[in-house]
Amino acid sequence: MHDPINAFPLPLDTSPMEARLADEIPRDGNRWQYEPKWDGFRCLAFKSDDTVDLRAKSGKPLGRYFPEIMGILGDLKRGHFVIDGEIVIEVDGELSFEALQMRLHPAQSRIRKLSSQTPASLILFDMLASPGGEVITGKPLVERRRAIEDFVISSNNPDLRLSKCTYDAATAARWLNGAGHASTDGIVAKVLDEHYLCGERAMVKVKPRRTADCVVGGFRYLADSREVGSLLLGLYNNDDGKLDHVGFTSTIARADRGALTRRLEGLRSEPGFTGKAPGGPSRWSTERSGQWEPLKPELVVEVRFDHVTGNRFRHGTKLLRWRPDKAPRQCTFEQIE
Repeated sequence: MHDPINAFPLPLDTSPMEARLADEIPRDGNRWQYEPKWDGFRCLAFKSDDTVDLRAKSGKPLGRYFPEIMGILGDLKRGHFVIDGEIVIEVDGELSFEALQMRLHPAQSRIRKLSSQTPASLILFDMLASPGGEVITGKPLVERRRAIEDFVISSNNPDLRLSKCTYDAATAARWLNGAGHASTDGIVAKVLDEHYLCGERAMVKVKPRRTADCVVGGFRYLADSREVGSLLLGLYNNDDGKLDHVGFTSTIARADRGALTRRLEGLRSEPGFTGKAPGGPSRWSTERSGQWEPLKPELVVEVRFDHVTGNRFRHGTKLLRWRPDKAPRQCTFEQIE
């Protein structure tokens, strides 16, 4: 079986165009297209004849985890194309990153079951090679956008979806204000007359800037060190009054680590979290130790976060300041709902 990635003439790179983080939506001139930053797995999809390949941003293959997407693309009567998009799974009307993570399972039988229960879709927003094998990375975004629009329309499959876009910065700002809760993670801005620059940070991504006051329910040491590496954050659940683990922050200044470690070690006390507790290493961060030290729930910090999924901060948070003026019991989930 031939490799579809190698079925196209050079200079087709197999690295997706990436984005650099910015604090504000770019507004200089009428040169920008804005899109939602979808809450899924970014991927490039390759098809050559009857062979399909899905590749993550890292280059790792994704096809075995999403057989339904492989089937959809394989059934298309159009061959020799490369498309850029986001794999998503919708649960109860919202995109679920947790459902995506569950697909990364070693058992193929489990993956087949999940693909039937919660099928994935592919939201498309760019095209590197049009059907027939013409490489179009050297064409401006406005032309590539027309190509991916035509591709989605002609495919006539509800699980191949076209990402919405706008040229209006005010509309993009409204999308940004609604991001960070479920289906979207911010907005992405692209220059209308720019080529598809494989592997380069040529797009701009902007994420919502939200903050929350959290209880420090525990901490982890740095690897191979007895100094604090990260603080484990918790919020009180209004349903049962228990302290649930919601994420972590590791943005601790090196000069502060020694004194902070001594302070935290003086507060060690089980259980730390009375509700949902931190687990061991995840499939995404296998090097991070699963061991953690529980603390009395006395310290409060304000952190900045960008996305909440399943009542947890998706990514690490930025430590803004300590809040000695805030009572731990005031730190509830209402802040992030």
